[in-house]
Amino acid sequence: MPLPPRPVHNSLELIGNTPVVQLRHVVPDDCAQIFLKLEFVNPTGSYKDRMAKSMVEEAERRGDLKPGMTVVEATGGSTGSALAFVCAVKGYQFHVVSSNAFAVEKLRTMEAFGANLDLVQSPSGKITSDLIPSMIRRAEDVAEGKNYYFTNQFKNRDALIGYETIGQELLQQFPERIDAFCGAVGTAGMVMGAARILKAKWPNMHIAVLEPASSPTITEGRPGTHQVEGIGIGYIPPLLDRQLYDEALAISEDDGRNMCRRLAKEEGLLVGTSTGLNVLAAIKIGQQLGPDKIVVTVAADTGLKYLNGSLFADR
Repeated sequence: MPLPPRPVHNSLELIGNTPVVQLRHVVPDDCAQIFLKLEFVNPTGSYKDRMAKSMVEEAERRGDLKPGMTVVEATGGSTGSALAFVCAVKGYQFHVVSSNAFAVEKLRTMEAFGANLDLVQSPSGKITSDLIPSMIRRAEDVAEGKNYYFTNQFKNRDALIGYETIGQELLQQFPERIDAFCGAVGTAGMVMGAARILKAKWPNMHIAVLEPASSPTITEGRPGTHQVEGIGIGYIPPLLDRQLYDEALAISEDDGRNMCRRLAKEEGLLVGTSTGLNVLAAIKIGQQLGPDKIVVTVAADTGLKYLNGSLFADR
């Protein structure tokens, strides 16, 4: 047996180096091999830990963020949990603008890490086209105060540095080739960061970005109301680079939730709704490519963040 990993100096060193598993039971015949990179093993249960660390540390390196300052962000929860975690380790206060539209588990996690929680109410309890912009405006207002630093995840290119590590790890995990990679987009940082590395190695590799079919902003220019946390922000993400992806797909929310339940019961993988969309898209692409190909996507976060909602409720 290999030796266990060496002891680390602090919990930030636990971010990344996530495993990959091949899906066996939810993948139909005559489909490419589908692999899932398990980002839920990061410390706060999502790939947002990578982004939070790079945004904070790049700001520190430039001198934009100094001891005694307060970090500010607008987030549906996973970024908030990740930033709250990073700020706790580094000793910063964290002011987070979020909403009742997002999972209570995420809101409680941010508070557990010591964040100051500032909620923008959604009357319907859903993610509407104007919710994220209103949260951003509130965060901008807060950040105008003295000694605040707005990480501004929707525009901050420092996030790409953190997400490039996904691509770097995949190059080590698949040294021969990957034929396609896909992922749902919120800020678009994860897919774009990974794609920068993967496309540099394999220029002809197929990259697809995904969104909820109920809010087809990228595919149809028509934002809508949906309930898939972390993606579908209601406008074209500033970090989305048209030169780095080949296809945009709109995937059904209901089908994504059904896939989440299948992944739990058939593959033993407890994941959130956006991962269900990722797997559906990977299978769609895999059926087009054929059984001798390799398609990779990510398990964006853990399903443990959604146990109070309807995702895994009996039906």
